[in-house]
Amino acid sequence: MNSREPLTKGREALARELVKASYLKGDFVLRSGRRSNRYFDKFLFETDPALLKELGRHLAELVPKETQRLAAPELGAVLLGGAVSMETGLPLVLVRKEPKGYGTAKQLEGRFESGDRVTVIEDVVTTGGDSLRSAQVLRDAGLEVIHLVVVLDRGEGGEDNIRDAKIPYTPLFRVQDLQLD
Repeated sequence: MNSREPLTKGREALARELVKASYLKGDFVLRSGRRSNRYFDKFLFETDPALLKELGRHLAELVPKETQRLAAPELGAVLLGGAVSMETGLPLVLVRKEPKGYGTAKQLEGRFESGDRVTVIEDVVTTGGDSLRSAQVLRDAGLEVIHLVVVLDRGEGGEDNIRDAKIPYTPLFRVQDLQLD
């Protein structure tokens, strides 16, 4: 999907809803440590059932047909991963930031087998660091990361970093696709 392609009518309406629900202006520190005067609060768009359902539908269209499993990093992308899983019927693996310190001590939750082809579902990408960390955890467990699908690319280097890691990448929206005031 080229960022120069015009948005379809449905995606255009979804972009407006995404901005309305989650775009904030102010002084914010991003996960990357960078400061920004704009922020997309993923929890505001992921906890709205109608918006989550619509995002799940649109993200599902971007999942390659050879995908056997979906993966979603905690905490931010878990709801999105669930929505895409329900839309596609594909099972979901959750990627913890760290192995849990109790019970099974797993870093990956859900059923999978070595060699499974996985598409990672993400919310917002800035530098791509968290996405790359999750992809490495999946790879270390023997899974093949074949694609990364994200709701929003902030346009701050994440796409290049992800592509440099040899992961095919498709954002539903790039920040320049959105009408921001």
